[in-house]
Amino acid sequence: MILSDVTRLFRGDLSAVIEAARIADAAGIDQIAVPDHLAIGTRTDLYPGGQFHYSLEENWGEPLMMLASIAQATSRVRLATAVLLAPLRPALLLAKSLATLDVLSKGRIDIGVGTGWQQQEIEAGSVAFATRGRRMNDTLRACKALWRSSPASFESDTVSFRELRCLPLPVQPDGIPIWVGGNANPRNIERITELAVGWMPILSASSAELESGTRALREAFTKAGRDPAELQVRAGLDRVSDAAGNLDLDATLAGLDKLPERGVTHAGVGLEGFVRGADEVRPFLERVGAAARRS
Repeated sequence: MILSDVTRLFRGDLSAVIEAARIADAAGIDQIAVPDHLAIGTRTDLYPGGQFHYSLEENWGEPLMMLASIAQATSRVRLATAVLLAPLRPALLLAKSLATLDVLSKGRIDIGVGTGWQQQEIEAGSVAFATRGRRMNDTLRACKALWRSSPASFESDTVSFRELRCLPLPVQPDGIPIWVGGNANPRNIERITELAVGWMPILSASSAELESGTRALREAFTKAGRDPAELQVRAGLDRVSDAAGNLDLDATLAGLDKLPERGVTHAGVGLEGFVRGADEVRPFLERVGAAARRS
């Protein structure tokens, strides 16, 4: 479940998102994800997923601070980002923040990352747009080193340190699970195979690109000596409309049963389009939770 569209649904009230997370936790939702933009520029027409569905006035709460509040309001649901712009976070700060969140939530954190698509935002964060992928790789490698042992050492082109103690370590024994967003291009396949447990494509669950990307990742896992069955894939459900052109939630959720045959392990459903106001959030989440339990 992606908790977004704060400005339209909750009139910009970020605290209302915490209540929505509490409802999702009780409804049996498996994972709550929050999106990330430190700032948004005017060139939303360059969004690679097609139409950018948010206004320039959308309230983008800082996701790790949002998850800290959500962690205290929930008890079982896993907490994630979709996606965090990892190139814009210093490795030490990101590693420390996520490990602290993992401890406070008793091991419920997943981190979904991406390189970012808007050049205005990336360059405003003092990162060269062309090097953001390499910077993210180094950041993730450094985080994994810091989560693995104390003291930790790491060296790369963009971040290096020796004999640092960065405590607390995450509760999860293998560190915090990393998911990577984007398409299954060669660079992303290499990145996921080395650093991640999961892939979050910008594709619908029925897309042929999704199936080919999952197949390529499983082959890459095998070549790297990893069990391809470990690969996790989260894709958005295909949205189904009724005869009048309105989104049909029940028909959309019926697609859950078809996901395993396409290699999808986790279904993503957002509030946009299905929910018109804050009063519809609870019934929507309860219907999604009930469908997830049946599938």
